[in-house]
Amino acid sequence: MVRIRRAAEQDAENLNGGQVSQQALDLRRSLQIVRRHKILVGIVLALGLVAGGAYAALHPPTLTSTAEVLLPQSGQAATSGAQAAANGAADPYTVTQEVIAESNPVLLGALPNVRPAVSIIELRHEVQIGSLTPYILSISAEGKVAADTEATANAVARSYIHYVGSLSGPGGQVSAQLLQPATSATGPSPLKSIVIFALLGAIAGALIGTVIALAISRSDPRLRERDEIANSIGVPVLASFPVDHPSDAGGWTKLLEDYKPGALHELQLRRALQQLELTAVGVSAGSQNDRWSFTVLSLSSDPRALALGPQLAIFAASQGIPTALVVGPQQDARVTAALRTACAAPLTSSKRPGHLQVIVSDGEVEAQGNATLAVVVVVVDGRNPQVPDTMRTTATLLGVSSGAATADQLARAAVSAATSGREITGILVADPDSNDATTGRLPQLGRRGQRRMPTRMTGIATEIRR
Repeated sequence: MVRIRRAAEQDAENLNGGQVSQQALDLRRSLQIVRRHKILVGIVLALGLVAGGAYAALHPPTLTSTAEVLLPQSGQAATSGAQAAANGAADPYTVTQEVIAESNPVLLGALPNVRPAVSIIELRHEVQIGSLTPYILSISAEGKVAADTEATANAVARSYIHYVGSLSGPGGQVSAQLLQPATSATGPSPLKSIVIFALLGAIAGALIGTVIALAISRSDPRLRERDEIANSIGVPVLASFPVDHPSDAGGWTKLLEDYKPGALHELQLRRALQQLELTAVGVSAGSQNDRWSFTVLSLSSDPRALALGPQLAIFAASQGIPTALVVGPQQDARVTAALRTACAAPLTSSKRPGHLQVIVSDGEVEAQGNATLAVVVVVVDGRNPQVPDTMRTTATLLGVSSGAATADQLARAAVSAATSGREITGILVADPDSNDATTGRLPQLGRRGQRRMPTRMTGIATEIRR
């Protein structure tokens, strides 16, 4: 029984720990989504800020101004007041005067001097009658403008003094006096009110923007994280690095001549090339041919991924590896038209790496010339991918940029590649999400024949075989 109870307690602890971990993961993911849509959230926040400030400017805070009226102290009133105070009740004399002060005759007498002009019903809502002591009445008025509020409080106070001082006043004539006229209005300053409402509007805007960002992300099937991309087709991510986005032949020419990755991305490219070479060695085990090659397959709906193959080829050539960049037949020739134009143009600059040669062909390319490595660029339609007949390579990589493709599109491309005898052995991710903390690593599930599935290495960088 003791063992069973301990096991139950341990299961409960594990369950609670899993829930906490899941909550932390969901929170981290939500924060990543908000950062990813920071422009949207910022716009909604700014709109909330402006809306809050505008509301405060159009609806200024209510100000209060108070006039004080001194009542005469009669013997009868003093006696009744003392008895009421002893019993813990309100002074009946003061209560009577408060009722008179907010009666219709008093308010009607004050209307001509009230600013702005209002009805007697509105004036009744704006005026509050109270007592500071049994012989001092307070007549307060509320409004948006200080001068109008002061004028309204003084108008009601003077109307009351005039009314109770007449012979027709209820309870006889009372000689009340204006002890302190309303000379100032109190309340929050307009600037402070604008600041407060603007901040509240900004907070509300940030919350609304966050909800919108989360809703958009929930309905967006595109893959952004490396683990999501790798798990979609069960293939590891070999490297992820930013790419250039040439839009014309001139841009591609500049890329071929001036591409220089940063230190971190250079390390990733080195590791990717090493993995590809290991794959080539495994495929051609026992052969005397030391040449190796790979195809970078991308989608026409993902133009950013097109630069992955050329950048890998340029980097390999810069490391002293004789490399051929092959642009062969495409499913849609318009997608690679600018790249083909740049590669087919006569070489007019010496900036291009000396070990790099470019091959443009409309037919199937079989030879690499004197190149040790060949990088073949292939683009297929994301909805109906069909890999064209082009040069056969020792490995095929799927190139995709973060947030550009869905799992269904990647699966279609992988199936099309496998149908044409080009099984996807690795993934290259272009422009990875800066908030992505995943790696895209997958466990090695074993070997298939002599081919070794490439995995991302975590050790120190090694030099590429020249």
